[in-house]
Amino acid sequence: MPSPSAEETSVPQERPVVRPTDQDEVAAAGSELIGGRVGRWARLGDGPLTPVRVVALVAIGMFALGMVQKIPCYEWAWFRGATSQYTHACYSDIPHLFLGRGFADGLVPYFDRLSGDIQYLEYPVLTGVFMQVAAWLTLTPDSDPIQQREQMYWMVNAGILMICAAVVAVCTVRTHRRRPWDALLVALAPAFALTATINWDLLAVALTAAAMLMWSRGRVLAFGVLIGLATAAKLYPVLLLGPLLVLCWRAGKWREFGVAALGAGAAWLAVNLPVMIYAPEGWRKFYTFSQERPIDFGSFWLVITQRTGDPIDVETVNTASVALMILFCAGIAGLALAAERRPRFAQLAFLVVAAFVLTNKVYSPQYVLWLIPLAVLARPRWRDFLIWQACEVLYFLGIWFYLAYTSGGDQHQGLPQEGYQLAIVLHLLGTLYVCALVVRDILAPGRDPVRRDGTDDPSGGVLDEAPDAFVLAPRPDRSRPAPNAVRGPQEERRAVPGD
Repeated sequence: MPSPSAEETSVPQERPVVRPTDQDEVAAAGSELIGGRVGRWARLGDGPLTPVRVVALVAIGMFALGMVQKIPCYEWAWFRGATSQYTHACYSDIPHLFLGRGFADGLVPYFDRLSGDIQYLEYPVLTGVFMQVAAWLTLTPDSDPIQQREQMYWMVNAGILMICAAVVAVCTVRTHRRRPWDALLVALAPAFALTATINWDLLAVALTAAAMLMWSRGRVLAFGVLIGLATAAKLYPVLLLGPLLVLCWRAGKWREFGVAALGAGAAWLAVNLPVMIYAPEGWRKFYTFSQERPIDFGSFWLVITQRTGDPIDVETVNTASVALMILFCAGIAGLALAAERRPRFAQLAFLVVAAFVLTNKVYSPQYVLWLIPLAVLARPRWRDFLIWQACEVLYFLGIWFYLAYTSGGDQHQGLPQEGYQLAIVLHLLGTLYVCALVVRDILAPGRDPVRRDGTDDPSGGVLDEAPDAFVLAPRPDRSRPAPNAVRGPQEERRAVPGD
């Protein structure tokens, strides 16, 4: 038999798609419900049920179940007093703000002043555009009862948010191309389904997921533009530029970071500048509201004030929150620069957003949506993910039952203050648990599920397989890729079957 030619041996071998059932005992046990590790009816190879399609369909199905969970509110609980929408755990801001922020009256957000204390819409500009477009698509006549118009407004928003949920799922599939089935964690996340239609956060989450996908494919400018748009919808996506700065510093990719940062700034300005110029008071409302907002639900600050009985001044909380966030970010940066092997982008992205969630003076239940895709990319392990999700579901129930308790008058049906504090602590501990595992994976890359087979950073784009240019406490072998990173630069651009 002739020996293979040098040309044949030099071609990098494509790696197969990673199946979680081969590496994760919880995923393997769960797969028994549908036929076992590979599936008794599975046909490996090409077929209509690609990972992208399966995950997207599952995400849409779970989103629909979340809508079903809101039926008691849709039919009557939103309109018959506050307590019932809490006892059924089906509250949503969407129908209430249709009336409360002037969309039912045809007011233009940021330009038209509202009655009451709010005065202007307190959301970022791109979210305000989303809300206004949904109001235009709510085609019920003004003569219809306000209840029917609120129902239709929620339904229109839910339909658009379902598209956002599918985008999040698909982008997560494609970001780690050799691990597409990890995205089932996003699609099946119970907290994702329960909180998807509480508010408009999914718009920013979808844009951020798309940005992560673009960065993983080396499309630096597209990443920056999408991050800028996401920041125009919600503030948290801009935090991802911090980890990226540190990683590009370590890899010497200053040009790529500059392009991404400039793209983000330009996209954010393109959305905000018209409103800044023509409606400056309305534009400032989101930022002044965020500063003036007192300690609110879900934060450890609330636990402190409730346990001590001493209120904390808003300015003091703002200063302390910023100081803690800076401290956390400094620690994350030090970890990224000193770790023996450069951390993956998704790991640091999760840590910095989690730090913001943990130190903020408010934690609304839908904020978990920010973390779910990043957690899946950072640590795709079913057991750990489900433990965290259990904590978040308990918090989701805890806040509504606590509000039922406090709004029910003398009946006190629901969860008392001590029980709600326990729910907050569970949320904090669950998030810290995932953070601790991610930090451990950074310090011991052999424990990282993604890197276990020699992969470097599938979401890293230009950082994937790049040698270090700067590192704290440099080691003699730091100029070379890690020993178990065996992929060639050509292979990172090859399409994976089933993608």
